[in-house]
Amino acid sequence: MASEQTKSVTSRSTWLKFLAGSFVGAVSFLYPVSDDGVVTIPIALASNNLTDYLGDLLPPIIVGIVTMSALVSSWFSLQKSDSLSAPGSLRRIFTVSPAWLMLRILGCLITMMIFFQIGPEFVWSEATGHIVLYDLATAIVTIFIFAAAVLPLLTDYGLMELVGTLLSRIFKRAFRLPGRSCIDALASWMSAAPVGVLITSQQFDKGNYSGREAAVIASNFSIVSLPFCVIVAQFVGLSHLFVEYYMTVVVAGLIAALITPRIPPLSRIPDLYSEVGKQLNEDMLAEGGLWQTGLTKALDKAQHAPGFKQWSKSAIHNLFDIWFGLMPPLVGIGTLGLIVAEYTPLFTWLSYPLIPVLELMRLPEAAAAAPALLVGFAEMFLPAVLASNIESELTKFVVITVSISQLIYMSEVGVLIMKTRIPLNFAKLVQIFLIRTAITLPVAAIAAHWFVF
Repeated sequence: MASEQTKSVTSRSTWLKFLAGSFVGAVSFLYPVSDDGVVTIPIALASNNLTDYLGDLLPPIIVGIVTMSALVSSWFSLQKSDSLSAPGSLRRIFTVSPAWLMLRILGCLITMMIFFQIGPEFVWSEATGHIVLYDLATAIVTIFIFAAAVLPLLTDYGLMELVGTLLSRIFKRAFRLPGRSCIDALASWMSAAPVGVLITSQQFDKGNYSGREAAVIASNFSIVSLPFCVIVAQFVGLSHLFVEYYMTVVVAGLIAALITPRIPPLSRIPDLYSEVGKQLNEDMLAEGGLWQTGLTKALDKAQHAPGFKQWSKSAIHNLFDIWFGLMPPLVGIGTLGLIVAEYTPLFTWLSYPLIPVLELMRLPEAAAAAPALLVGFAEMFLPAVLASNIESELTKFVVITVSISQLIYMSEVGVLIMKTRIPLNFAKLVQIFLIRTAITLPVAAIAAHWFVF
């Protein structure tokens, strides 16, 4: 009798953890809310409010973060690990390879140059370092305060097991991926692409994705957020075509996600798991079918969900990993990428072969549009900046549609992917960027000619 009563209480407790945790996580990441007419989500809204509240304090905070990262990383990485008495979590964050240590030091130096406006102006100008420090970095500092805290509710309390099981057959046949990867896509779509990459990285570390699956998800489903798409459309003067533009982005993105994983380099990445081994099995179905199987897996996950203490440690570790691990290379690589795009003719030279292709697609001002289709690799917003100088609405439409669909940009997502253990290096990211450009460009051009203009 007592055993049955305990079992009942445990069952109610598990149900409560599953429903409450999943509900709060889903609402925080996926529920659309309006903020001054712009569709966003609760954590993005909270991030924006915190950004406004902190205001001018944020850049000095970032300077402090990257400085501490460079100094502490130098101490940990240059010492023998046996001589360090710090907790293991801190050693994992601050003990890095020589290449990543140099990136953290470089990011610190560039941050100092931008903040104090010292050194060559092209480093800290409005078009380069200023954008990275005062726009990109400040947004990441605040959004990950909330994302790191709420992310375990989305991933560890059963929601991904339920949704993943329900969508397992569709995602496996269409994209050769586990069904739970749709959560990554939705989190990116409604909040920010780095959030999707962070979820994917954690799922790979926990054995829920193989190396190939994690690479495919990070490079094909880390979608630029809906609010950012609205900003891009407004910036180039195409707000009146937002529905057509975003529907084309969705279609182009789906087509790219169907093709890209089936060809190199993604198709050649082996299905190897992290050291914990494979932990996910979406093939076994209970008697009740997909729903019963998903619910069973969700409740089992909720039963073993972390308590408050473990959740707090995980949230703080995730936050520090992003702050101290991502921020310095983000500022460094992002600024260098913008310097190359703004002050050198490299992207113009690289875009010369694109001009006859765009002319063949009957796009006006092809010479002006060609560089805009490549500079997005450095920074996502640069194509919109170049497109704003193009008079043809048709060409603007194609440029911003392709730029949103390319997904890989080094100022943020690219650096974050390279920082994780997902098996994608710089060369593979370049290949994926070019492949996605080649796939989405004709889709955008066809949509523009046949359905929009």
